Amino acid sequence: MSTEPAPPPGEPQQTAEAARELIELLEVLWERGRDMVSATPVSASQLRVLYSLDREEGISLRTLGDLLGSAPPSVSRMCDRLEALGFVRRLPSPVSRRQVELHLTAHGKAYLRDLRVQREEALLGVIADMSATSRKALLRGLTGFQEALGDSGPTASSRPRTPLKDVSSA
Repeated sequence: MSTEPAPPPGEPQQTAEAARELIELLEVLWERGRDMVSATPVSASQLRVLYSLDREEGISLRTLGDLLGSAPPSVSRMCDRLEALGFVRRLPSPVSRRQVELHLTAHGKAYLRDLRVQREEALLGVIADMSATSRKALLRGLTGFQEALGDSGPTASSRPRTPLKDVSSA
């Protein structure tokens, strides 16, 4: 049971609108980072596949489909494309001959690493321009958001429970 008083009327709506605007700005920033990493066109859906395989190395197509909320044929086509790009490799499962495991290749891992570096550099550039008070408030707010999301968010069962890093010194 929360001991905090109820928020003022309209505050949750204003917060949701501010978060939506922030997400839209981050999407623009993310696209810039993706453009800087590679000329290889990777869709947002394919990027979700790469992130999922990075967290759950060796999962099956069925499990990946469940994580993404996508139908098996769609997942299979995305993996076909990622395999053709050299980002994903399918291997026979040691448990069942009928299953195939999905693995990121060294090229796929390098792509994600470079993408994350580009995006983090873009974020650090913005965060460095914020005041120390604003950085601390942002960290508090993002930590609270992550805690509120808890186990109810998409792919929550596969999401690592790592706390946000302290960006107050950025």
